[in-house]
Amino acid sequence: MGILKMPSLGADMEEATLIEWLVAPGAAIARGDVVAVVETQKGAIEIECFEAGELSEIMAREGETLPVGAPLARIGEKAEEAEESVEKKPPAPEAPSGEARGTVTPPPARAPASQGLLASPAARQRAGEVGIALADIAGSGPGGAVLLADVAAALAAGEGAAPVAREKPAAKAPAGKAKPGLDMAEMRKAIAAAMSRAKREIPHYYLVHEIDLQDAADRLAAANATRIPDERVLMGAHLIRATVHAAAAIPEMNGHYADGVFTPSQAVHCGIGIALRGGGLIAPAIRDAQDMDVDALMAAMRDLVRRTRTGRLRNSEVTTGTITVSALGENGVDALFGVIYPPQVALVGFGTPRLRPVVREGRVEPRLCVTASLAADHRVSDGRTGARFLATIDRYLQENSVREDEQS
Repeated sequence: MGILKMPSLGADMEEATLIEWLVAPGAAIARGDVVAVVETQKGAIEIECFEAGELSEIMAREGETLPVGAPLARIGEKAEEAEESVEKKPPAPEAPSGEARGTVTPPPARAPASQGLLASPAARQRAGEVGIALADIAGSGPGGAVLLADVAAALAAGEGAAPVAREKPAAKAPAGKAKPGLDMAEMRKAIAAAMSRAKREIPHYYLVHEIDLQDAADRLAAANATRIPDERVLMGAHLIRATVHAAAAIPEMNGHYADGVFTPSQAVHCGIGIALRGGGLIAPAIRDAQDMDVDALMAAMRDLVRRTRTGRLRNSEVTTGTITVSALGENGVDALFGVIYPPQVALVGFGTPRLRPVVREGRVEPRLCVTASLAADHRVSDGRTGARFLATIDRYLQENSVREDEQS
């Protein structure tokens, strides 16, 4: 038996609003299952449960704003486990069908998303109340699941019958929001609060290093020439792979600093700075990036960008980053100097790759180069360690990317 609590989804987060339950009482839950959606200043976040069992009681209502640590639900033993634990006790009177767990009926079995029938219990109930077929609603939840907000959007578009009053009102989205989780004004406030705290509390130091990408770019172009567009790898994936490699090799750059103590992380959960359409920035993490090759990282990046821009991140992706990479891509700026996101201790920035004059064997040649910057926490590392870190990124791009391209 355990309690699912409102998780802390950022250094500056104090509370969040429970938008929707995705499971109903009596549902069997496995570790890592998404069970609810909450809304913070940074968007809608899917809440994972890290305890297996049965959702025995919902303790928080949709629409409630709750502080970090507030109880959301009670997780109990699965039905079959509970039966084994009481098999020696006198049997209870047999309950009628559908009433084995009191007055709660388990949620109906879910059909595949492709059939348009994957939906949360609240969405199913609301769709039935207003007479909208679930198959006619485009879902924005996990795996294309229809959420309560999707039903409301369909209703606002003129589909189905007139609204029927609910005993438990749904959370109201602020004016101007396209869907839960994308309030840009609130996101700006959250970014400002987090960055102000970081600059106030973290003694930053900065280093810059220019990396010659020409050979890596030539190999990447040759490898991509044999692939279909959807399978091509961007240079950004190679930059992230090199950063992950360096973070794994130099532990002072990978981990969390809290309560005066630095805790290095064996795993590299690499945060990726993602710009949102309409403004705003968020840096969810690719978990266990040290175990991924460049193709897996490319796929993970695409998935993370898609879900970030639709407001569907998981709490583990928001809270577990151990180092962050931010790149300006084709925006035309040579370098960026980032602000560390606490409790992390380092942020790596990449400017726009561009042709620059480089001296090679006594000759000046035009070469594709990128400026890499490091913002690091002086409580954990110093300039010498930071320089070794950037040199490790450079060396990996010059040497190891050759083997990865050949193996792809």
